[in-house]
Amino acid sequence: MPSFDSNNRFETEERQANAEAGSLAPGNDLMLEQILENMYATPIGRVLRKIASLPEVRREKILDVRRQLTEGKYDLNERLDIAIDKVLEKFTT
Repeated sequence: MPSFDSNNRFETEERQANAEAGSLAPGNDLMLEQILENMYATPIGRVLRKIASLPEVRREKILDVRRQLTEGKYDLNERLDIAIDKVLEKFTT
């Protein structure tokens, strides 16, 4: 059974913390920026960028549509087709 040395344990933790701090050095920020920049060059990256630029959800509109759905006053099939067309058009242009 190995012996436990509390001083050695703290030295090991300090070395690990210093190594992690070194990975956050300013020179490594450039590498992270390049990774993020290249990520947006991929198809999924472009989709994520477009999603991030979408406006926030309008709660009142959602509640109104839910009310219309429960009352049977909302033509879901027709509106769903229109919404899908708009989304596809937005992502393809």
